[in-house]
Amino acid sequence: MEPAKINYKIYQGSTFRETLRWESETKKYATISNISRSGPCVITTAAAHDIPLNWRVRVTGVSGMKEINLTDDTAYYLVTDKTATTVTLQQVNSSNYTAYTSGGVVSWNMPIPIDIYTAKMQIRETIESTDVIAELTTSNGGIIFDTVNYSITLNIASSITKNFTFESAIYGLNLITITNQNIPFLRGSMSLVQEVVR
Repeated sequence: MEPAKINYKIYQGSTFRETLRWESETKKYATISNISRSGPCVITTAAAHDIPLNWRVRVTGVSGMKEINLTDDTAYYLVTDKTATTVTLQQVNSSNYTAYTSGGVVSWNMPIPIDIYTAKMQIRETIESTDVIAELTTSNGGIIFDTVNYSITLNIASSITKNFTFESAIYGLNLITITNQNIPFLRGSMSLVQEVVR
């Protein structure tokens, strides 16, 4: 698989924390039965759904409250809270929207299970560097898997970043199977913003 590419900025002396989610290309759909006129907006589904917390969703085909429909194929809402039959969209205030009348679906990409993996990430100044600036793993707490909500969190403590001196660096994150197969998952560059107050 081709690894994704994301470039990051690290602030010297501050905790670096980024959360990743691994989506499949398979879509799922939940029929909408009601949408609140409130901030935040709460969508009720006709049956129980399995949308993970903080997952990207799209809303389309709604009658009445047409303002909530997403027409841009690249636009998403974020599920900030949920129950078995509701999703809350903290970023949407639907108080002044037209009242919901009928129809509509919530759609999302199914998550890829991560419970069969561990992970390792290394930061180096260049691809040729033999020195590792920092190594994050699922064993040392630098990489945290949330297998319920399908998230991978990268965590570099401030006690570590305060000692960073590079201007720019590169990193690679690999997922590791139970048979020790390394799967390149994420690559990119890191730039360091030096701490002013020290």
